[in-house]
Parts: sequence; C-alpha cells; structure tokens
Amino acid sequence: MDVDRRRKLWQKLAVLGLVAAGNGMYALTVKLFLLPAGLVTGGTTGIALAMNHGLGVPVPLFVLAFNVIMLVTGYFLLGKAFAVTTVISTFVYPAALEFFNRLLGDVVITQDILLCSLFSGLGIGASLGLVIRAGASTGGMDIPPLVLNRYFRIPVSVSLYLFDFCILLCQAFWSTPEKLLYGILLVLTYTVVLDKFMLIGTSRTEVKVVTRYPEKVREAILTQLDRGVTLLHGESGYLRLDTKVIFSIISNRELPKVEKLIHSIDPESFLVVSRVSEVRGRGFSMEKKYY
Repeated sequence: MDVDRRRKLWQKLAVLGLVAAGNGMYALTVKLFLLPAGLVTGGTTGIALAMNHGLGVPVPLFVLAFNVIMLVTGYFLLGKAFAVTTVISTFVYPAALEFFNRLLGDVVITQDILLCSLFSGLGIGASLGLVIRAGASTGGMDIPPLVLNRYFRIPVSVSLYLFDFCILLCQAFWSTPEKLLYGILLVLTYTVVLDKFMLIGTSRTEVKVVTRYPEKVREAILTQLDRGVTLLHGESGYLRLDTKVIFSIISNRELPKVEKLIHSIDPESFLVVSRVSEVRGRGFSMEKKYY
C-alpha cells in the first residue's frame, strides 16, 4: 500500500473514530445527567422522552427506530453520500445509550437540576461538535431541516430551532414550568458550546499594516515569523499617494510578536487586527511549500 492510500485510510479511520466517540459521549451525557434529572430537551432525544412518558417506549429503542427512518428518508431525498456519513450515528448512539443503561444502572452523579442542565449542555454540545467537525451528521432530527433547506430554501437554523421549540412544547404537558425553563437553558447551553467548539483550533488573526517601509516589514514577517504575506495596492485618502498594504494571517499567539516587530521597524505604522473564524489553504490546512 503506497503512502497516499495509507494516509487516506488513516484519515477515514480517524473520522469513524471521532463520530463514534462523539455519539458515545452524547449517550453518556444523556445517561448521567439528562435522564436522571428528568430534563426536557430537543432533537431526537426529546421526542424519545415524550414517547417514553406517553406510551412507555424505551428511549434507546425509539431513537434507533426513528434514526433508521430518518436515514432512509435522507438517502432518498439527500443522496447516497449523505446517508453514508450518517449511518454510523444512526446505530452507534442508541447502541451506546443502551450499553450505558446496562453498565451504569441507577448511578446518579448529582441530583442538582441546575448542574444536570449545565453539564448536559456541555456534553451534548461537545459531542455534536466532534461529530460535525468530523464531517458527519448525527442523523435523526438533523435531517428534516436539511430536507426543507434543499427543497424549500428554508434556512437550517430557523427550522432546527422551530423543531426544537415544538419538541420542548410537547414535553411541557407533563413537565413543570421550572423544568421547561431548565430545558430551554439546556438547549441554549449546547447551542453556544457547539458554536464555540466548532471554532477550537481554527480561529486565526488577520493583520493589515500600512507603513512607510513596506519592504522591510514584508521581509521581517517572511523571515522572522515564517508567515506568508500579500501586498495590497492602495491609495492614501488625504494626499492620494500610492501605498502598499501588507496583509498576513498569523496564529493568535503570534500577535504580540508581530506588533513588536512592526513597531520596531516603523513606530508610526498603522496596524489593523481582526479575528477570523477559519483559514484554509497553504500553510494552514495544507503543508507549506518553499520555492
């Protein structure tokens, strides 16, 4: 097996491992914090809790059946490629939930409903982040918003929040107003954690420099920081003089060093710093090449 094929194989195995780990973490969070506290939540788990309370259907069994139905729906409406990335979550999450039910039994870490809400949000947000960053889907209630987006152009976030609201509303019939409020706190927590988790390791700092010594600054960034530089051609607003704007993307930790370096060359330089959520390309998501 050549190097490229071996690398691709390891990449696929890593993706499968992340998806499995994410679903396992999700199941463990539900078992340890969400179910013992009797919390309400959105998504497939929320529907499963409603069915368990109303009809006595076991949560893992309903999750498995619902996920399979959604998987088949996604296969026909969203394509084969989507179904392949979803099939692992379809079976691993309910299997892991049943496994932890049998393994841990009636184990309860805390009975504080606030702690359960917060740690449920942290665990669910992190586990969803792992799965999504691996390029896969958690299946279940992720699929209807994607279908609506493809065929009716309804934004995924809008329909996803609407579905979660309806699921929480269904659970309100047997839950106390207090638990419903905790459920809203739970949904908000895992939404925020998911957003933050998706940016871990991907955010970078964008630097734009206007200076009297663009060549010196360019050379310093290239040689002392080993970062790429792009020269943008501009014109000063007052004197209408041609100028060069130095544009570079650096890691967040390199910002103090860049500022010190630039000010040592030109103390009067004009420096603009911005945070960017993700950078892809040579030197970041791809290996550097030196010509």
